[in-house]
Amino acid sequence: MRELHFIQRINSIGGKVYLVGGAVRDKFRGIAAHDKDYCVAGVNEADFTKAFPRALKVGNSFPVYLIKIDDKSCEVAFARREIKTGTGYRGFMATFDPLVTIEEDLYRRDTTMNAIAIELPSGKIIDPYNGVKDIKDKKIRAVSEHFVDDPVRALRAARQSAQFNFDITDDTIESMHKCAAEIASEPTERIFKELNYALQTDKPSIFFKNLERASLLKVTFPELYQMIGKTQPKEFHPEGDAFEHTMNIVDEVSKVNPKPIVRFAALVHDLGKGATPEDMLPHHYGHEERGLTVLSEWNRRMTLPHEWIKAAKFVIKNHMRAPLLTRPGKIVDLIINIKSINLSIDDFNDIIRADHNGLPYYLENAQNILDKLLKVSGRDCPDDLCGKEIGEWIRAERIRLFLNLLEEFKCQIKI
Repeated sequence: MRELHFIQRINSIGGKVYLVGGAVRDKFRGIAAHDKDYCVAGVNEADFTKAFPRALKVGNSFPVYLIKIDDKSCEVAFARREIKTGTGYRGFMATFDPLVTIEEDLYRRDTTMNAIAIELPSGKIIDPYNGVKDIKDKKIRAVSEHFVDDPVRALRAARQSAQFNFDITDDTIESMHKCAAEIASEPTERIFKELNYALQTDKPSIFFKNLERASLLKVTFPELYQMIGKTQPKEFHPEGDAFEHTMNIVDEVSKVNPKPIVRFAALVHDLGKGATPEDMLPHHYGHEERGLTVLSEWNRRMTLPHEWIKAAKFVIKNHMRAPLLTRPGKIVDLIINIKSINLSIDDFNDIIRADHNGLPYYLENAQNILDKLLKVSGRDCPDDLCGKEIGEWIRAERIRLFLNLLEEFKCQIKI
Protein backbone atom coordinates (compact mmCIF):
# COMPACT_ATOMS: atom_id res chain seq x y z
CA MET A 1 0.00 0.00 0.00
CA ARG A 2 0.98 3.61 -0.39
CA GLU A 3 2.05 5.57 2.66
CA LEU A 4 -0.96 7.90 2.46
CA HIS A 5 -3.32 4.90 2.39
CA PHE A 6 -1.62 3.51 5.50
CA ILE A 7 -1.97 6.85 7.31
CA GLN A 8 -5.63 7.18 6.35
CA ARG A 9 -6.41 3.70 7.65
CA ILE A 10 -4.73 4.47 11.00
CA ASN A 11 -6.61 7.77 11.22
CA SER A 12 -9.88 5.95 10.54
CA ILE A 13 -9.48 3.88 13.73
CA GLY A 14 -8.64 6.97 15.80
CA GLY A 15 -4.87 6.83 15.64
CA LYS A 16 -1.99 9.01 14.52
CA VAL A 17 1.10 8.06 12.50
CA TYR A 18 4.59 9.38 13.09
CA LEU A 19 7.82 8.87 11.17
CA VAL A 20 10.55 8.08 13.70
CA GLY A 21 14.10 6.78 14.01
CA GLY A 22 16.94 7.00 11.55
CA ALA A 23 14.87 8.38 8.69
CA VAL A 24 14.03 11.47 10.75
CA ARG A 25 17.57 11.87 12.05
CA ASP A 26 18.97 11.56 8.53
CA LYS A 27 16.49 14.11 7.18
CA PHE A 28 17.97 16.75 9.49
CA ARG A 29 21.49 15.60 8.61
CA GLY A 30 20.69 16.15 4.95
CA ILE A 31 21.08 12.45 4.17
CA ALA A 32 18.67 10.33 2.13
CA ALA A 33 16.99 7.68 4.28
CA HIS A 34 17.22 4.01 3.26
CA ASP A 35 14.40 2.76 5.47
CA LYS A 36 11.39 4.20 7.21
CA ASP A 37 10.14 3.29 10.69
CA TYR A 38 6.70 4.33 11.89
CA CYS A 39 5.16 4.79 15.33
CA VAL A 40 1.41 4.76 15.86
CA ALA A 41 -0.38 6.29 18.85
CA GLY A 42 -3.99 6.34 19.96
CA VAL A 43 -4.96 2.85 18.74
CA ASN A 44 -5.31 -0.53 20.42
CA GLU A 45 -3.83 -3.68 19.03
CA ALA A 46 -7.16 -5.38 18.30
CA ASP A 47 -8.34 -2.54 16.06
CA PHE A 48 -4.93 -2.41 14.38
CA THR A 49 -4.92 -6.11 13.47
CA LYS A 50 -8.45 -5.81 12.06
CA ALA A 51 -7.34 -2.88 9.91
CA PHE A 52 -4.14 -4.68 8.79
CA PRO A 53 -4.88 -8.42 8.80
CA ARG A 54 -1.77 -9.21 6.75
CA ALA A 55 0.63 -7.38 9.06
CA LEU A 56 3.34 -9.65 10.46
CA LYS A 57 3.98 -9.28 14.19
CA VAL A 58 7.68 -9.38 15.09
CA GLY A 59 7.72 -7.77 18.54
CA ASN A 60 7.41 -9.98 21.61
CA SER A 61 7.25 -7.74 24.68
CA PHE A 62 5.47 -4.94 22.81
CA PRO A 63 3.73 -4.70 19.42
CA VAL A 64 5.94 -4.22 16.38
CA TYR A 65 4.54 -5.18 12.99
CA LEU A 66 5.98 -5.41 9.50
CA ILE A 67 3.82 -3.84 6.81
CA LYS A 68 4.67 -3.32 3.14
CA ILE A 69 4.45 0.42 2.50
CA ASP A 70 5.54 1.95 -0.79
CA ASP A 71 6.90 -1.47 -1.81
CA LYS A 72 9.18 -1.71 1.23
CA SER A 73 8.81 -3.79 4.37
CA CYS A 74 8.56 -1.22 7.17
CA GLU A 75 8.45 -1.53 10.95
CA VAL A 76 5.35 -0.14 12.61
CA ALA A 77 5.61 0.08 16.41
CA PHE A 78 3.05 1.14 18.98
CA ALA A 79 3.94 4.14 21.13
CA ARG A 80 4.98 2.81 24.51
CA ARG A 81 6.25 3.56 27.97
CA GLU A 82 8.94 1.41 29.60
CA ILE A 83 9.70 0.61 33.22
CA LYS A 84 13.03 -0.89 34.22
CA THR A 85 12.39 -4.18 36.02
CA GLY A 86 15.71 -6.01 35.72
CA THR A 87 19.13 -5.89 34.09
CA GLY A 88 20.13 -5.71 30.46
CA TYR A 89 18.04 -5.13 27.39
CA ARG A 90 15.39 -7.65 28.46
CA GLY A 91 14.82 -6.08 31.87
CA PHE A 92 11.84 -3.94 30.88
CA MET A 93 8.10 -3.86 31.26
CA ALA A 94 6.39 -2.03 28.40
CA THR A 95 2.91 -0.49 28.32
CA PHE A 96 1.36 0.43 24.99
CA ASP A 97 -2.25 1.44 25.57
CA PRO A 98 -3.92 4.08 23.35
CA LEU A 99 -3.26 6.77 25.99
CA VAL A 100 0.52 6.70 25.46
CA THR A 101 1.62 9.84 23.64
CA ILE A 102 4.38 10.23 21.09
CA GLU A 103 6.25 12.49 23.55
CA GLU A 104 6.26 9.69 26.13
CA ASP A 105 7.52 7.25 23.52
CA LEU A 106 10.34 9.61 22.55
CA TYR A 107 11.30 10.12 26.20
CA ARG A 108 12.37 6.48 26.58
CA ARG A 109 14.72 6.66 23.56
CA ASP A 110 18.48 6.84 23.88
CA THR A 111 19.74 10.13 22.44
CA THR A 112 18.08 13.35 21.38
CA MET A 113 18.91 12.91 17.71
CA ASN A 114 16.89 9.68 17.80
CA ALA A 115 14.02 11.24 19.77
CA ILE A 116 12.42 13.30 17.00
CA ALA A 117 9.19 12.42 15.24
CA ILE A 118 7.36 13.81 12.24
CA GLU A 119 3.58 13.61 12.29
CA LEU A 120 2.12 12.38 9.02
CA PRO A 121 0.78 13.57 6.71
CA SER A 122 1.03 17.12 8.10
CA GLY A 123 4.81 17.06 8.46
CA LYS A 124 4.64 18.61 11.94
CA ILE A 125 7.94 18.15 13.80
CA ILE A 126 7.72 16.69 17.31
CA ASP A 127 11.02 17.56 19.00
CA PRO A 128 10.51 17.89 22.77
CA TYR A 129 14.17 17.24 23.63
CA ASN A 130 15.89 19.57 21.13
CA GLY A 131 17.23 16.82 18.93
CA VAL A 132 17.25 18.99 15.81
CA LYS A 133 19.52 21.52 17.51
CA ASP A 134 21.86 18.75 18.71
CA ILE A 135 22.08 17.40 15.17
CA LYS A 136 22.97 20.86 13.85
CA ASP A 137 25.53 21.26 16.66
CA LYS A 138 26.85 17.72 16.01
CA LYS A 139 26.21 16.65 19.58
CA ILE A 140 25.21 13.27 21.00
CA ARG A 141 23.17 13.80 24.15
CA ALA A 142 21.18 11.37 26.29
CA VAL A 143 17.45 12.12 26.35
CA SER A 144 16.90 11.25 30.00
CA GLU A 145 17.79 8.98 32.90
CA HIS A 146 16.39 6.11 30.81
CA PHE A 147 19.61 6.10 28.75
CA VAL A 148 21.17 3.68 31.26
CA ASP A 149 18.25 1.24 31.10
CA ASP A 150 19.91 -0.59 28.21
CA PRO A 151 23.70 -0.64 28.80
CA VAL A 152 24.54 -1.26 25.15
CA ARG A 153 23.27 2.25 24.46
CA ALA A 154 26.68 3.36 25.73
CA LEU A 155 28.40 1.45 22.93
CA ARG A 156 25.86 2.73 20.43
CA ALA A 157 26.57 6.33 21.42
CA ALA A 158 30.31 5.74 20.99
CA ARG A 159 29.74 4.08 17.64
CA GLN A 160 27.42 6.83 16.37
CA SER A 161 30.01 9.38 17.40
CA ALA A 162 32.41 7.67 15.00
CA GLN A 163 29.72 7.12 12.37
CA PHE A 164 28.52 10.74 12.25
CA ASN A 165 31.63 12.50 13.60
CA PHE A 166 29.55 13.97 16.44
CA ASP A 167 30.87 14.86 19.90
CA ILE A 168 29.39 13.16 22.96
CA THR A 169 28.42 15.61 25.68
CA ASP A 170 30.07 15.32 29.09
CA ASP A 171 26.82 14.45 30.86
CA THR A 172 26.20 11.67 28.34
CA ILE A 173 29.69 10.32 28.93
CA GLU A 174 28.76 10.16 32.61
CA SER A 175 25.58 8.25 31.73
CA MET A 176 27.66 5.88 29.62
CA HIS A 177 29.95 5.27 32.59
CA LYS A 178 26.94 4.27 34.70
CA CYS A 179 26.36 1.38 32.28
CA ALA A 180 29.64 -0.33 33.17
CA ALA A 181 28.31 -2.89 35.65
CA GLU A 182 25.52 -4.12 33.39
CA ILE A 183 27.66 -4.15 30.23
CA ALA A 184 29.89 -6.74 31.88
CA SER A 185 26.97 -9.18 31.94
CA GLU A 186 25.52 -8.39 28.51
CA PRO A 187 25.57 -11.05 25.76
CA THR A 188 28.85 -10.61 23.92
CA GLU A 189 26.96 -10.86 20.62
CA ARG A 190 25.51 -7.40 21.29
CA ILE A 191 28.94 -5.95 21.99
CA PHE A 192 30.40 -7.57 18.88
CA LYS A 193 27.56 -6.10 16.81
CA GLU A 194 28.60 -2.59 17.83
CA LEU A 195 32.26 -3.43 17.20
CA ASN A 196 31.38 -4.58 13.70
CA TYR A 197 29.43 -1.38 13.05
CA ALA A 198 32.26 0.75 14.47
CA LEU A 199 34.77 -0.89 12.13
CA GLN A 200 32.62 0.28 9.20
CA THR A 201 32.92 3.95 10.14
CA ASP A 202 35.41 6.36 8.60
CA LYS A 203 37.37 6.72 11.83
CA PRO A 204 36.95 3.72 14.15
CA SER A 205 39.34 5.17 16.75
CA ILE A 206 36.58 7.58 17.84
CA PHE A 207 34.54 4.60 19.03
CA PHE A 208 37.32 3.15 21.18
CA LYS A 209 38.49 6.50 22.53
CA ASN A 210 34.97 7.42 23.63
CA LEU A 211 34.65 4.10 25.41
CA GLU A 212 37.87 4.88 27.24
CA ARG A 213 36.64 8.40 27.96
CA ALA A 214 33.62 6.80 29.67
CA SER A 215 35.86 4.25 31.47
CA LEU A 216 34.21 1.44 29.51
CA LEU A 217 37.08 0.19 27.33
CA LYS A 218 38.38 -1.99 30.17
CA VAL A 219 34.96 -3.63 30.47
CA THR A 220 34.17 -4.05 26.78
CA PHE A 221 37.55 -4.57 25.10
CA PRO A 222 40.12 -5.29 27.84
CA GLU A 223 42.64 -6.51 25.25
CA LEU A 224 42.82 -2.99 23.82
CA TYR A 225 42.69 -1.33 27.23
CA GLN A 226 45.84 -3.21 28.27
CA MET A 227 47.76 -1.41 25.51
CA ILE A 228 47.25 1.99 27.14
CA GLY A 229 50.48 3.18 28.74
CA LYS A 230 52.62 0.54 27.03
CA THR A 231 55.38 2.82 25.80
CA GLN A 232 57.27 2.24 22.56
CA PRO A 233 60.63 3.46 21.21
CA LYS A 234 60.00 7.07 20.21
CA GLU A 235 62.20 6.86 17.13
CA PHE A 236 59.75 4.35 15.63
CA HIS A 237 56.48 5.40 17.28
CA PRO A 238 56.47 9.11 18.13
CA GLU A 239 52.68 9.02 18.61
CA GLY A 240 53.12 7.52 22.07
CA ASP A 241 51.97 4.24 23.54
CA ALA A 242 50.79 1.07 21.84
CA PHE A 243 47.13 2.04 22.11
CA GLU A 244 47.62 5.37 20.33
CA HIS A 245 49.70 3.65 17.65
CA THR A 246 46.95 1.08 17.13
CA MET A 247 44.29 3.78 16.85
CA ASN A 248 46.39 5.59 14.23
CA ILE A 249 46.89 2.42 12.21
CA VAL A 250 43.23 1.35 12.19
CA ASP A 251 42.26 4.85 11.05
CA GLU A 252 44.90 4.92 8.31
CA VAL A 253 43.82 1.53 7.02
CA SER A 254 40.18 2.62 7.15
CA LYS A 255 40.97 5.52 4.81
CA VAL A 256 41.91 3.13 2.03
CA ASN A 257 40.12 -0.13 2.80
CA PRO A 258 36.39 -0.54 3.60
CA LYS A 259 36.45 -4.19 4.70
CA PRO A 260 35.74 -4.84 8.42
CA ILE A 261 37.95 -7.95 8.34
CA VAL A 262 40.94 -5.87 7.20
CA ARG A 263 40.26 -3.14 9.73
CA PHE A 264 39.98 -5.74 12.51
CA ALA A 265 43.31 -7.27 11.49
CA ALA A 266 44.83 -3.77 11.65
CA LEU A 267 43.22 -3.23 15.05
CA VAL A 268 44.85 -6.33 16.54
CA HIS A 269 48.19 -6.36 14.72
CA ASP A 270 50.06 -5.22 17.86
CA LEU A 271 47.69 -6.80 20.38
CA GLY A 272 50.56 -8.58 22.15
CA LYS A 273 52.10 -5.29 23.23
CA GLY A 274 49.42 -5.02 25.88
CA ALA A 275 50.94 -8.10 27.54
CA THR A 276 54.57 -6.90 27.40
CA PRO A 277 56.22 -7.16 30.84
CA GLU A 278 56.84 -3.73 32.37
CA ASP A 279 60.57 -4.36 32.78
CA MET A 280 60.92 -4.89 29.01
CA LEU A 281 59.42 -1.54 28.00
CA PRO A 282 59.75 0.42 25.79
CA HIS A 283 60.69 -2.66 23.75
CA HIS A 284 58.19 -5.36 22.87
CA TYR A 285 60.29 -8.37 21.92
CA GLY A 286 58.11 -11.38 21.18
CA HIS A 287 54.87 -9.44 21.04
CA GLU A 288 53.80 -11.41 17.99
CA GLU A 289 53.58 -14.65 19.99
CA ARG A 290 51.89 -12.88 22.88
CA GLY A 291 49.46 -11.32 20.43
CA LEU A 292 48.27 -14.72 19.26
CA THR A 293 47.60 -15.71 22.87
CA VAL A 294 45.67 -12.51 23.60
CA LEU A 295 43.64 -12.91 20.42
CA SER A 296 42.68 -16.46 21.47
CA GLU A 297 41.60 -15.14 24.86
CA TRP A 298 39.48 -12.47 23.16
CA ASN A 299 37.86 -15.12 20.97
CA ARG A 300 37.04 -17.28 23.99
CA ARG A 301 35.44 -14.33 25.71
CA MET A 302 33.58 -13.03 22.63
CA THR A 303 33.21 -15.40 19.71
CA LEU A 304 34.67 -13.69 16.64
CA PRO A 305 34.09 -14.65 12.99
CA HIS A 306 36.38 -17.49 11.98
CA GLU A 307 37.64 -15.64 8.93
CA TRP A 308 38.49 -12.61 11.07
CA ILE A 309 40.53 -14.79 13.40
CA LYS A 310 42.34 -16.46 10.51
CA ALA A 311 43.28 -13.15 8.90
CA ALA A 312 44.22 -11.54 12.22
CA LYS A 313 46.53 -14.41 13.16
CA PHE A 314 48.36 -14.10 9.86
CA VAL A 315 48.82 -10.35 10.26
CA ILE A 316 49.96 -10.69 13.90
CA LYS A 317 52.52 -13.33 12.92
CA ASN A 318 53.86 -11.50 9.88
CA HIS A 319 53.45 -7.75 10.33
CA MET A 320 57.00 -7.30 11.68
CA ARG A 321 58.87 -9.73 9.45
CA ALA A 322 56.98 -9.16 6.19
CA PRO A 323 58.79 -5.91 5.21
CA LEU A 324 62.24 -7.15 6.31
CA LEU A 325 62.71 -10.41 4.43
CA THR A 326 65.86 -10.94 2.37
CA ARG A 327 65.93 -14.67 1.64
CA PRO A 328 64.12 -15.51 -1.63
CA GLY A 329 62.56 -18.64 -0.16
CA LYS A 330 61.01 -16.72 2.71
CA ILE A 331 59.66 -14.08 0.34
CA VAL A 332 58.10 -16.72 -1.90
CA ASP A 333 56.53 -18.48 1.09
CA LEU A 334 55.05 -15.22 2.38
CA ILE A 335 53.49 -14.26 -0.95
CA ILE A 336 52.05 -17.74 -1.46
CA ASN A 337 50.71 -17.86 2.10
CA ILE A 338 48.88 -14.53 1.79
CA LYS A 339 46.73 -16.33 -0.76
CA SER A 340 45.67 -18.90 1.86
CA ILE A 341 43.88 -16.42 4.15
CA ASN A 342 40.78 -14.35 3.59
CA LEU A 343 42.79 -11.23 2.69
CA SER A 344 43.93 -10.17 -0.73
CA ILE A 345 47.50 -9.01 -1.26
CA ASP A 346 46.19 -5.44 -1.44
CA ASP A 347 44.42 -5.94 1.91
CA PHE A 348 47.60 -7.21 3.56
CA ASN A 349 49.66 -4.44 1.99
CA ASP A 350 47.28 -1.77 3.27
CA ILE A 351 48.08 -2.85 6.83
CA ILE A 352 51.82 -3.22 6.33
CA ARG A 353 52.08 0.11 4.51
CA ALA A 354 50.30 1.92 7.33
CA ASP A 355 52.39 0.22 10.02
CA HIS A 356 55.77 0.70 8.31
CA ASN A 357 55.17 3.85 6.21
CA GLY A 358 55.89 1.97 3.01
CA LEU A 359 56.42 -1.40 1.35
CA PRO A 360 59.46 -3.35 0.15
CA TYR A 361 59.72 -4.05 -3.56
CA TYR A 362 58.45 -7.64 -3.25
CA LEU A 363 55.20 -6.54 -1.59
CA GLU A 364 54.71 -3.63 -3.97
CA ASN A 365 54.92 -6.18 -6.81
CA ALA A 366 53.42 -9.11 -4.91
CA GLN A 367 50.34 -9.61 -7.10
CA ASN A 368 52.43 -9.73 -10.26
CA ILE A 369 54.88 -12.10 -8.57
CA LEU A 370 52.06 -14.32 -7.27
CA ASP A 371 50.43 -14.59 -10.69
CA LYS A 372 53.69 -15.90 -12.11
CA LEU A 373 54.46 -18.22 -9.17
CA LEU A 374 51.06 -19.88 -9.42
CA LYS A 375 51.84 -20.94 -12.99
CA VAL A 376 54.22 -23.48 -11.47
CA SER A 377 52.20 -26.52 -10.42
CA GLY A 378 52.52 -30.23 -9.78
CA ARG A 379 51.50 -30.96 -13.35
CA ASP A 380 54.94 -29.76 -14.46
CA CYS A 381 57.06 -31.84 -12.06
CA PRO A 382 59.18 -34.86 -13.12
CA ASP A 383 57.26 -38.13 -13.30
CA ASP A 384 59.54 -39.93 -10.81
CA LEU A 385 58.58 -37.62 -7.91
CA CYS A 386 55.85 -38.44 -5.41
CA GLY A 387 54.44 -37.33 -2.08
CA LYS A 388 56.22 -34.47 -0.38
CA GLU A 389 58.87 -34.48 -3.10
CA ILE A 390 56.33 -32.86 -5.41
CA GLY A 391 55.76 -30.00 -2.94
CA GLU A 392 59.50 -29.53 -2.52
CA TRP A 393 59.98 -29.39 -6.29
CA ILE A 394 57.19 -26.84 -6.71
CA ARG A 395 58.68 -24.61 -4.01
CA ALA A 396 62.18 -24.87 -5.51
CA GLU A 397 60.86 -23.99 -8.98
CA ARG A 398 58.97 -21.02 -7.61
CA ILE A 399 62.08 -19.76 -5.85
CA ARG A 400 64.05 -20.14 -9.09
CA LEU A 401 61.36 -18.20 -10.93
CA PHE A 402 61.40 -15.50 -8.26
CA LEU A 403 65.19 -15.14 -8.61
CA ASN A 404 64.70 -14.53 -12.33
CA LEU A 405 62.09 -11.91 -11.51
CA LEU A 406 64.49 -10.39 -9.02
CA GLU A 407 66.94 -9.68 -11.82
CA GLU A 408 64.18 -7.77 -13.61
CA PHE A 409 63.45 -5.76 -10.49
CA LYS A 410 67.13 -4.86 -10.11
CA CYS A 411 67.03 -3.25 -13.52
CA GLN A 412 64.05 -1.14 -12.47
CA ILE A 413 64.73 -0.21 -8.85
CA LYS A 414 67.52 -0.22 -6.33
CA ILE A 415 67.19 -3.13 -3.93
